[in-house]
Amino acid sequence: MKLQTKKILITGGTGSFGNKVAAFLESHNPREIVIFSRDE
Repeated sequence: MKLQTKKILITGGTGSFGNKVAAFLESHNPREIVIFSRDE
């Protein structure tokens, strides 16, 4: 997966599913991960 040049937005990132998605994407070294949650 080629994510090094991508900026990624995760909505609901503080939930259990969003947390797993963020951890998975982080292992692929994207340029930026932005996590948005209404709970913050």
